[in-house]
Amino acid sequence: MRLAAVVLPDLGADPGMPIVVSHWHAGRGEVVWEGDRLVEVLAGPLTFDVAAPATGRLVKIRIREDEPAEPGAILGYVDPDVGDGGDDGDDDNDES
Repeated sequence: MRLAAVVLPDLGADPGMPIVVSHWHAGRGEVVWEGDRLVEVLAGPLTFDVAAPATGRLVKIRIREDEPAEPGAILGYVDPDVGDGGDDGDDDNDES
């Protein structure tokens, strides 16, 4: 499984200005579309949206709402192998 990282880009904000994840537009397990806004971050008075890097399912959120983030940080992961085809994310070959 190859995951697509949701990376916080360099926003060009003042290096001393804190950047905070303010809102995830999708929750873990939801299908997202490449290019759609996925997560909102605040840098002082400015608001930025980070787009989904691929179409697929949001499988992990690493930095939650109200937590700080640095440019280049991985905010979460999208699994492009799990799209909107009705797959519920469970593998048929459970090894447990």
